[in-house]
Amino acid sequence: MIKVEEALERILSAVSVLEEEESPLLEAVGQVLSRDIHSAIDVPPADNSAMDGFAVQAASTRGASPASPRVLRVTGQIAAGGRPGGPVGPGEAVRIMTGAPIPPGADAVVQFEDTDEEVRRRAQDISLSHIGILREASAGLNIRQAGEDIPRGALVLPRGTVVNPPQVGVLASLGMVRAPVIRRPVVAIIGTGDELTPLGEPLPPGRIYDSNTYALAAQVKRLGAIPRIMGIARDVEADLRDKVRQAAEADLVLTSGGVSQGDYDMVKGVLAQEGEMNFWTVSMKPGKPLAFGHFRRGQRRVPHLGLPGNPVSSMITFAVFGRPAVLKMMGKGTAPLPTVEAVMEEEVTNRDGRRYYARVSLSRRSGQYHARLSGPQGSGILSSMAQADGLAIIPEDTTRVRAGDRVQVMLLEWSQEKPSLSQERG
Repeated sequence: MIKVEEALERILSAVSVLEEEESPLLEAVGQVLSRDIHSAIDVPPADNSAMDGFAVQAASTRGASPASPRVLRVTGQIAAGGRPGGPVGPGEAVRIMTGAPIPPGADAVVQFEDTDEEVRRRAQDISLSHIGILREASAGLNIRQAGEDIPRGALVLPRGTVVNPPQVGVLASLGMVRAPVIRRPVVAIIGTGDELTPLGEPLPPGRIYDSNTYALAAQVKRLGAIPRIMGIARDVEADLRDKVRQAAEADLVLTSGGVSQGDYDMVKGVLAQEGEMNFWTVSMKPGKPLAFGHFRRGQRRVPHLGLPGNPVSSMITFAVFGRPAVLKMMGKGTAPLPTVEAVMEEEVTNRDGRRYYARVSLSRRSGQYHARLSGPQGSGILSSMAQADGLAIIPEDTTRVRAGDRVQVMLLEWSQEKPSLSQERG
């Protein structure tokens, strides 16, 4: 039985960043750029107006005020996406919309609010062929310069950047319809055991629905990888071997169940026949019966995580070991889930010398997190996992955490969406 840190180190040393693909822009959200992105254009491509107003020569507005407007002759209008009709000379103005290109000769834009346009519209005897400027403008006022956001040739996004909504916007501003990214890993998931029943079928006596497969697939999908559900392998080695061979085209194979010491726990045997085992059993609770190794597929060695069959054990071991492996494949590094310090509000015992991950719900009061067990802690009780915000980590050498003791709590991937982590509760 090895320690958690050693198990994680062995797993991470056995997986690598995957290769590049060209992904459609929106489908690249959550993926990592595989190359530096340089701009082939200026953004914006030309000087343009930051306001609806009038393009003028700043010198023509000198001394302008509400009491002493400078009246300029209006020579045209430019809409966003339009083109200037001609230059702006001294004593002239061109009506211009936000985003429209600045006409030659103009060096400032006076917004509508600083003109008498509204007064002229209400007074039908005043011509709109002229406009009164009510405030002196400085050169460059309300003009967005060409290349102000991104100059041509600039490094816009470096390799290793995660593509999120702002990055999509930046790439779209460069006219890119596809992005060079690290491809998403395909994670094959196999449930094992005669007791499992596929979803959608009647539940016979003595059977349970295959919840592990779907909980794991959801964890994989949430990371941005691609889950591939392979179905249930019955407690016959030939069936499990067939499923493993079908799954070996994936980048990672997950099995749940079949890794303890029961008469029908065959994953370790099939792993030994179809590949090699690196380790079996980790000093943690829940999740002790964890197997790791490789399946052989021609010249390929496909990493395999044999997760425990109990639903909570399966989810926790994936969070601790599978999650960083998948993130490394995606080029996202191997950062663990974030932790916070919390005051434990009830006693927790840990008597078997393993690291204990206790499911807890969190509240925040007076700037401090407080933790309580989220329900019964049996490794088959999935409902308390659904209620948990995080996992209180009880070290191997700690036999008891008393009420009032401080503990480190690993925040679960989905807990950031729970209001209890950000709102004060009394």
